[in-house]
Amino acid sequence: MRSAALYSLARCLLVGTTLIVGAKAQAKEPSRADYIRAHYTKFEFKIPMRDGVRLFTSVYVPNDRTKTYPFLMIRTPYSVAPYGLDRYKGLLGPSPVFEKEGFIFVYQDVRGRFLSEGKFVNMRPHIENKKRGQVDESTDTYDTISWLLKNVANHNGKVGQWGISYPGFYTSAGAIDSHPALKAVSPQAPIADWFWDDMHHHGAFILPLAFNFFSSFGVAREAPTTKWPDRFKHGTPDGYQFFLDAGPLSNLNDKYLKGEIEFWNQLTKHPNYDDFWQSRNLIPHLKNIKAAVLVVGGWFDTEDLYGPLNTYASIEAKNPKTYNALVMGPWSHGQWQRSARSLGSAQWGFETKASYQERIIWPFFRHHLKGGPKPKLAEATVFETGANRWREFDQWPPKSARSVEFFLGDNGALGLDAPPADDAESYDEFVSDPAKPVPYTMEVTVNWAKNYMTEDQRFAAWRPDVLVYKSVPLEEPLTLAGPIEARLFVSTSQSAADWVVKVIDVYPGERPGQSKRPWVDSKKKDDYPGGRQMLVRAEVMRGRFRKSYERPEPFEPGKVTEVRFRLHDTFHTFKRGHRIMVQVQSTWFPFVDRNPQKYVPNIFEAKESDFVKATHRVYRSMKHPSRIQVGVLSP
Repeated sequence: MRSAALYSLARCLLVGTTLIVGAKAQAKEPSRADYIRAHYTKFEFKIPMRDGVRLFTSVYVPNDRTKTYPFLMIRTPYSVAPYGLDRYKGLLGPSPVFEKEGFIFVYQDVRGRFLSEGKFVNMRPHIENKKRGQVDESTDTYDTISWLLKNVANHNGKVGQWGISYPGFYTSAGAIDSHPALKAVSPQAPIADWFWDDMHHHGAFILPLAFNFFSSFGVAREAPTTKWPDRFKHGTPDGYQFFLDAGPLSNLNDKYLKGEIEFWNQLTKHPNYDDFWQSRNLIPHLKNIKAAVLVVGGWFDTEDLYGPLNTYASIEAKNPKTYNALVMGPWSHGQWQRSARSLGSAQWGFETKASYQERIIWPFFRHHLKGGPKPKLAEATVFETGANRWREFDQWPPKSARSVEFFLGDNGALGLDAPPADDAESYDEFVSDPAKPVPYTMEVTVNWAKNYMTEDQRFAAWRPDVLVYKSVPLEEPLTLAGPIEARLFVSTSQSAADWVVKVIDVYPGERPGQSKRPWVDSKKKDDYPGGRQMLVRAEVMRGRFRKSYERPEPFEPGKVTEVRFRLHDTFHTFKRGHRIMVQVQSTWFPFVDRNPQKYVPNIFEAKESDFVKATHRVYRSMKHPSRIQVGVLSP
């Protein structure tokens, strides 16, 4: 560890070197990497925590010593690389303006990762009412800030923290029982509850995400190390076929992981929402937050959509006096740091990250950390897909949204009218075969696809094991705002089933004024294919959890049962002439693992013989009116 005297001497020497190099530099605008190397000095420390464990931390300090600067910190399990005083990152802040305006940038390997000491724990549980010597991510953040304030010169006494995905979790956790110097935090796509975020959706296991992630991230390694383990090699680009050929989930451990991935072993022993998962839920602990909060997420984030929406809501409820705002853009996971003009075939018409970076994230940190003007930020700044524009509200969901129900009807109809009063028990049925599951995307990939969240769903609508319900063309635009709830009345010939509900925007067959020369149009990039079925929101419910996520139970074959579950929030406008479509299916592979359809206590232990065909029914009678409930925003 370096003393304050050594730190000051090193800075003086590097400032002089930088001035000499700068005089010889070319007149052209330097790249971000060149700018950082010319204007910042890098230091590496091992910062002691209250239990004696030392955490490896890289600190980039501005060379200009005539000013003081706030700290802006990221804590990560993904490495603070590059390591070594002569090796610099190519970017530091959320956007280039942060580097040019000047911050003391701090990057820290969390416990047990790379060059930090201690034992790494996935989604380390938060401890309330801590006893002496107990540690969690909140205390590690607190101790890090205290050390930085005492040992790094030229700071202004203010600290900010941000991070995307797993680092977003550390940002949320670090805000709990906030250090007095922690003035602003921005958890972005934060993991909040791993049973709900990445690992499961309503109890259904998210197969490619979990397997691909832990097959490398979960490899046990001797610390300290600066190297990542090798990525798993599937031997094919076709994830659908790879996971189908693998067979039951237990085969993945036997064939590929060999029992060597500790967290995989743990999650397979905990198929239900028990104490193992509940202890990794940060949402109940988001209390005593004094720092200003800006939560950021993407409407099309296949990994962490639950996290930002529920983190914002929890902080709002538990910290009424704390500044807390939400930003939701038309983005996939972390896309606000990359090009964000489109997602798959969905086009937004402009670079959506620019307004966010210039109008939101920079003014937020500048005000709270550097004393800049108070930003004119709404409580909720959200992107309205379909209309393709930013909107501002004083809360999310908007107060003015009213509840509307769309009922599944005869002959694939979808409408506002409830089924008529008669004695007929109307239903639609299909055969679900685990050997031929419905794909969730047409993209050939072993990873979890990102573009599927706006993908044209005609490939699914054409299948016999997908039920399709469609409204008449809309006479006026219709805007959905907030959560969607599916209320299905179902039965199955077996004892287990998953239920997938998709809400879809169906485009007209032709655009007014569209060219009648398809041989010409086919050569152009067309964001308006006739009859396109753009996915707006989809979610899956593992039927065994319909009453309780802690205590699952089988279906009684042939018995009509209500399955009710919430789809994530959306903010989407169906334009005039478009239709609203609902698709209902029972497989969504390999995004969701296959349900055997024969009830077994633990699907991770299911055998090949447990996988059976089943006939599923969705009822749409007066007695059993299947429907979706949405929030509709008045024009």
